[in-house]
Amino acid sequence: MVEKFIMAGDTPLHICDSEEGEKVVVLLHGYLENMLVWDDFVPLLYKDVRVVTLDIPGHGISVVKGEIHTMEYLADVVAAALDKLGIAKATIVGHSMGGYVALAFAEHYAERTESLVLLHSTPYADSDEKKKNREREISIIRSGKKEMLVHTAAEAGFAPENRNRFRTEIEDLEQTIYLTEDAGIIALLNGMIERKAQSEMLHALGKPILFILGRKDGYIVPEVAEKMVAEHPEAEVVWLENSGHMGFIEEAKTCASALLDFVKRA
Repeated sequence: MVEKFIMAGDTPLHICDSEEGEKVVVLLHGYLENMLVWDDFVPLLYKDVRVVTLDIPGHGISVVKGEIHTMEYLADVVAAALDKLGIAKATIVGHSMGGYVALAFAEHYAERTESLVLLHSTPYADSDEKKKNREREISIIRSGKKEMLVHTAAEAGFAPENRNRFRTEIEDLEQTIYLTEDAGIIALLNGMIERKAQSEMLHALGKPILFILGRKDGYIVPEVAEKMVAEHPEAEVVWLENSGHMGFIEEAKTCASALLDFVKRA
């Protein structure tokens, strides 16, 4: 993987690119993560496909631009990054918040979307309750109490029975949250609050779609996941039986195998 900074339009962007492979997979990380979260997952992919990862603006060491990073702005950044890398089309894989960016990309750049993978993510807009929770998180950040997120968010992503086994990964995520700019967290929370529902777009997309879901996900609980699957018969579905919200870590080989199989057929 070659690590570098590029200009994606007018946005400086921190990326990694394996640079080789006919088919391209772009991995978009989730909220309170950065591209380093993929470090152990990428080696399971790059012998078969070209892999691009990036720090979504607001997280990692990409820039913060304003008080709201809409999903559409972030999709534009991804498209501009692909332009810079000379990539015409790609499979866009979005983990959690990254899935919301992937959906916006598919909506606005359908011709560049080879296929779409929602990894522990949904096409639904925030409920009123979820919006209030995000607004509370913004208040927590603005009041200088980010450590409250550190001690809950990182661990909550993993199924309870996996937390001891992945203690090192949880501690790495905690450190990532500590180092994430407050302004970037707020910009992305605001963007998620404002995002729209994308179910109708998915129905009309006409591209291969894959949902990868965790049976023990505490964020996308089984009832919501089952509802999503039932409402989207156009999507293929892979269930990770022993994963929470971080299946690409908790069941990395199973997740990678499912993804590669899908990409090769797409």
